[in-house]
Amino acid sequence: MDALNNLAGGFAHVLGGGAIFHALWATLIGIIIGALPGLTATMGVALLTTLTFGMGPDKAMLVLVCVYVGAIYGGSRSAILLNIPGTPASAASTLDGFPLARQGLAGRAMGISTSGSWLGTLFGTMILALFAPSFGEFALQFGSYEMFWVALFGIVIAGSLSGGDPLKGYIAGFLGLFVATIGQETNHAYARFAYGNGDLAGGLGLLPVLVGVFGVAEVLSAMRGPAVMAVSSKIDSVIPRIRDVTQHWKTILRSGALGTFIGAMPGLGEDIAAWTSYAAAKRASAEREKFGKGSIEGLMAAETGESACVPGAIIPVLTLAVPGSAPAAVLMAAMMIHGLNPGPMLAITTPEFIYQIVAMLIIADMVKIFYGLALVRPLLWILLIPRARLMPVVFVLCTVGAFAITSRLFDIWVMLGAGVVGFILRELRFPMAPLVLGIVLGELLDKNLLRGLVLSGGDISPFFTRPISVGLCALTLVAAAWSIPGLGSLFRRKRAIA
Repeated sequence: MDALNNLAGGFAHVLGGGAIFHALWATLIGIIIGALPGLTATMGVALLTTLTFGMGPDKAMLVLVCVYVGAIYGGSRSAILLNIPGTPASAASTLDGFPLARQGLAGRAMGISTSGSWLGTLFGTMILALFAPSFGEFALQFGSYEMFWVALFGIVIAGSLSGGDPLKGYIAGFLGLFVATIGQETNHAYARFAYGNGDLAGGLGLLPVLVGVFGVAEVLSAMRGPAVMAVSSKIDSVIPRIRDVTQHWKTILRSGALGTFIGAMPGLGEDIAAWTSYAAAKRASAEREKFGKGSIEGLMAAETGESACVPGAIIPVLTLAVPGSAPAAVLMAAMMIHGLNPGPMLAITTPEFIYQIVAMLIIADMVKIFYGLALVRPLLWILLIPRARLMPVVFVLCTVGAFAITSRLFDIWVMLGAGVVGFILRELRFPMAPLVLGIVLGELLDKNLLRGLVLSGGDISPFFTRPISVGLCALTLVAAAWSIPGLGSLFRRKRAIA
């Protein structure tokens, strides 16, 4: 009953002062960003963060949550119609969404993606409302020693499980850590890696770096890549069929649970959630032969999993100050910019904020399903905009956003440098999630390492002897060992024999 009263209070707090208007335009922008190939949810949240400085914390968070939810959903539009995922999270949706469109069922495919995405976000939001408060209370037992391991675990697991070569994941993660250590350290304000430069002594701004890595790097990638053309503008009915939902309720529940769990794991993100949900649905399906050829169940699983990951990724943000995905990392940075303090103390200082986030997610989810059913044709027109005309606008927004944070010309140079580095890393197939996690968690790791050493008088043993620290240390070592090809395959082989 207390949870319901708190949720009602969250809605009452959020739904005021033009909240619906903000939710409508922010969700629409998110859907457009997600639908346009090359624009990601992370970039959308980063760009919109720079435009929310004049808003109060509540309105700013509502805008950013709506952009986040809308962008993850919007990627399915281009995945279904163009066979090009609008965001990396929508890559799994191309396997069955585009074949359905080629069969003249593009409208039905978009109806499936809309209903799956709506149910996935709703499922994850319920888990957030039920478990985040109690998990936040447990997180109060975490001190500097435990938070150090939480930050390191986030970077290690992101590097080992984000796809591709684990070594590249670790390199990207520790490169992010290096970027986070530039500037004055927290205890004695000693300037590290500044080389006498006053701007570098102040550190590299988080948002200019993120805007560069995602925004400018996307612009450079789009300039280098081939032009993209739409395949068709013919759309049948987009109203979801009740049978498509009721027939696959087990798939929806399974994908919702997997997506939420993967979202809560630091750094994995929506694309991993979508692929994992798709693979699980294929293994459990009685019609495996249809997967990849226009399977309704496959499309439903991918869309439900990726959308359930959104509230799942916010759970560790609110309780541990550790983002579950790259967009959630930018969202956490925005919270800190607006004076909010995510982490274990949130349950003490502003416990009502958790339920306000729940209310924001539900509002964004309802607006999303409205746009998904009502604005199919206008969104199709937006997909026809050539990227060559769109990317200059994106670049201008990146520049204005980076400068607007502190009005320093240095931040524009940081954005451009980060964009070039991000472009090179993408061309070399380095994953971006560990890089972002390293940048965001670097301050948390550095601050708690130094604080822990000060508290123990320079003794490192408390990092390995306190009960929770031992468990987190073991998880970190297991995650690192699992990524070593020989050890991981040997363990999997032994388990299969057993």
